[in-house]
Amino acid sequence: IFLGSLLPVSAGTAGWIVTAAAVFIAWSGEFKWLRIAMSILIMMIIVGVFYTALHVLPDAASLLRGLVPNNPRLPEWTVSKLGLDNPWEEILPLLGWGAGGFASQVWYSYWVMGAGYGATKANLYGVPADTKMLKSFTTDDARKIRGWCRVVYTDSTVAMVIGILVTCGFLIAGAGVLGPLHIAPEGEKVALQLSGLFSSRWGRLGGFLFLLGGTAALVSTNIGQLAGWPRLLADSFRICIPAFGRRFRWKTQYRIFLGFFFITNMLIVYTLGYKPVVLVKFAAVLEGLLLTPFQAILILVGLYVVMPRFYNKEVACILRPHWVIALFLILAALFFGYFCIYQIPRLL
Repeated sequence: IFLGSLLPVSAGTAGWIVTAAAVFIAWSGEFKWLRIAMSILIMMIIVGVFYTALHVLPDAASLLRGLVPNNPRLPEWTVSKLGLDNPWEEILPLLGWGAGGFASQVWYSYWVMGAGYGATKANLYGVPADTKMLKSFTTDDARKIRGWCRVVYTDSTVAMVIGILVTCGFLIAGAGVLGPLHIAPEGEKVALQLSGLFSSRWGRLGGFLFLLGGTAALVSTNIGQLAGWPRLLADSFRICIPAFGRRFRWKTQYRIFLGFFFITNMLIVYTLGYKPVVLVKFAAVLEGLLLTPFQAILILVGLYVVMPRFYNKEVACILRPHWVIALFLILAALFFGYFCIYQIPRLL
């Protein structure tokens, strides 16, 4: 829909273009120049959203009041215009979206392996962990790996802070620009309605830049999905069904699932129609919210129970994650678990 707003093609044709391009890039495995171009365009969106948010920023009292947890309320116009009467119908998908989804967090490991960081070998996938090598780690090796862990902590923290700030920027800009106009982005109009965030301040050029940057953000997300999910499923099948791993080379396994996602993407486009907001909300609740507490618990067990068994005792002590990580994993499991157990059933 974003691409169809920029080119003289239908949304269906744009769907083919986006999916085919994403599959081609994921198939080739070469992302360097695309990543640079996408990053520049996405940075334009971030700057524009902050610029718009600062111009419609509410007073300090209202802003601070909004940071205090309370029972959320919807504006009256949403009830009459959109038929929305349960605020959690909007809040839960946003929470799931903010969590990032369990799968995309797993893919961070693939990025580490692709780059050859830590104790990995660059671009070596589909190979079981070398447990003998891990057992032979010396304390010096462990300290080097510990230094790499600090890089990961920094990277994750910066990403989290940027994610929080950008999300807040979109919320404030959306409330300040779209709210007074009683516009809630939906259906095929979503791209043009959201571009109003920019055009309200920068005119038609601003709207065009938003559509361009938005297209880049969504295409890069699609490429990330098509690069990550097939890897995750190929490894899952290789581990759970050993015959599958023996029958096909890892690259073939990966491309089998890549082809599967290409077919299912197009089936979604042509059978479910163009309901992006509905699809995003459904996916955010299912994958981002429902599975996140399970992931937090499993990572906790993996880091503090399973991983130490790979090393000798001295190395395990050096590489043992800080207790703060365990604390926040427990808090994440409790926080998202509450919504899964209490709010999602009520919404259904």
